[in-house]
Amino acid sequence: MPPTPPRRARRGSVGRPVNGRLYRVAWLAVALPLVIAAFTVTRPTVLPATTLPPTFSGPAAGEIAAALRARDPIRTPGSNFDADAASWITGEFQPFGLRVTTDTFTAVIPGEGRVTLRNVAATVPGRSPQTIVVMAHRDTAGEGLVVHRDNRSGTAALIEIARAYTNTGGAAGVKPQHTIVFLSTDGGAFGGLGAEHFVEHSPEAENVLAVVNLDTIATNRRLRIEISGPGPHSPSPTLLGSAVDRVTKLTLSSPGRTSLFGQLVDLAFPFSLYEQWPFLEHQISAITLTTAGDRPGSDPAPGRFDVRRLGQVGSAAQGLVSSLDQGLELSQGTSSYVYVADRIVHGWALALVLVALVIPFGAGSIDLFARCRRRHVPLGPAFRALRRRLGFWLSVGALFELFAFFGAFPGGAAVPLDPASSAAGSWPRLAVTAFVLLAAAGWLVARVRLAPTQPATAEEELAGQTVALLALGLISLLVIATNVYALILFLPSLHAWLWLPQVRDRPRLVRAMVFAAGLIGPALLLGLLAKRFRLGLDTPWYLAELTAIGYVPIVAVVLALAWVAAAAQLLVVSTGRYAPYPGAAEGTPPGLLRTGVRTVVLGVRGRRRRSALARREYGS
Repeated sequence: MPPTPPRRARRGSVGRPVNGRLYRVAWLAVALPLVIAAFTVTRPTVLPATTLPPTFSGPAAGEIAAALRARDPIRTPGSNFDADAASWITGEFQPFGLRVTTDTFTAVIPGEGRVTLRNVAATVPGRSPQTIVVMAHRDTAGEGLVVHRDNRSGTAALIEIARAYTNTGGAAGVKPQHTIVFLSTDGGAFGGLGAEHFVEHSPEAENVLAVVNLDTIATNRRLRIEISGPGPHSPSPTLLGSAVDRVTKLTLSSPGRTSLFGQLVDLAFPFSLYEQWPFLEHQISAITLTTAGDRPGSDPAPGRFDVRRLGQVGSAAQGLVSSLDQGLELSQGTSSYVYVADRIVHGWALALVLVALVIPFGAGSIDLFARCRRRHVPLGPAFRALRRRLGFWLSVGALFELFAFFGAFPGGAAVPLDPASSAAGSWPRLAVTAFVLLAAAGWLVARVRLAPTQPATAEEELAGQTVALLALGLISLLVIATNVYALILFLPSLHAWLWLPQVRDRPRLVRAMVFAAGLIGPALLLGLLAKRFRLGLDTPWYLAELTAIGYVPIVAVVLALAWVAAAAQLLVVSTGRYAPYPGAAEGTPPGLLRTGVRTVVLGVRGRRRRSALARREYGS
């Protein structure tokens, strides 16, 4: 006779504790937010085109770019060439009759140290103090003769647009309704240091309402618009819609943009290597026009310098500035949204859907907790085990911050650092080795009380999983309170790991696949960062450096470590390595330190006893 297949566990039992019916019914709560989100999709408002004739000249801008390259091909922040380039652009602005100022300041570049930087600003007074900023960074990055982030095209376009506002002699310059500032920033190739300094310290930044940033606009690649920024904040939909309209009409093709998944990840982990981000962080509407990719590039050599594309982008930027000057009030402020298929999906609608997606997990995990209580499954040891794991991971985070505080890791300004810099992918080996050894020692101390001495019972394993799932629910609530869009990274683990108690008796491959499904969120973040910014295997180092310099908020680090602690408890249960943490009444096992001291003391006592016996035998 063929073997009898094993009977399926009864619903509500330890072998099948998750209420699948309740979980499925809870998904109905997601339907209403989805309908609301669908009905709130809109097209962004477009400002009317200006009636002024275009004056931007691509060939003239190309000559300016060539002159800058011939004069100062390498403009590393803090170098003499960089200072000379600042003086050169000041001389280019002055014949226009504009008020030109130079703001000198210092900043710490990760891996480079403290350097002197210079922002040069040319101001066109308007009838209103409300200000429009047109900007481009003038510095380059690189080592030796290897140069990247050369934005001479953006600098040339900045000067050529400013020429239209000439206010000298008999020249008939444009008289704007609003004040316009043409800003040449320094440190733009190293995380937007000049833009950040301007928005935080310049008196002219108090009235800024819109910013147009120009970065590498003379390649033959498709023009794209960058809108991501921390907070998370995005530019005004009106500014974005107007920029798309101007670019489309001049280039005869719609501009590129970050993919849907990329924009969602940008909301969850706000990050950009372009200089619109400091303004968006301060809720000032800003965009970047570029022909590079997600990772900023460099203008090509003179033989491949695309003057035609430079003229198109420059004319589009000039037309956009003129439109903003006529209707700036309509493009103020920032908001959160996803821009897809020329339509806006508002951030509050996305947030509503994300919060609703937590409800099925919440219903399932709370019901699981209630069933454990009804079956008198002890949860105390599982809570203590999770607390022990959480304590270890938080101690690792504190140790990391301590190393960063004392300068063991590369430090500097809290800005998105240059991915090509040494700080992004190469750290001091001695400091990393010391950190790993101390973290490993901490794990040995914590593991002594978490290592299993005997196989855990089914009830004990269920308790360990239930407590970890409740911790994930609490982490989700804290994520909602800090950055609701970061739920995108947490939701896969919630919905996948809820079913780990249900597959406890399944083959190891099934359990591994369910656990791996919960890692999709972090894998999506790492994968997109590695692909979009061409970081490759340096992605973990890059994220670690962003944490070391303080760009990643400490709250996000703590929540991530708490998630890792809960994941570790679910992992050891799934692999059969879980042990409930004993209470005081059960006799807490000694830790590594106590065990070591006890061994030393007993060894000394034994040696003394043997010595005493030897003396007595010798005396007799």
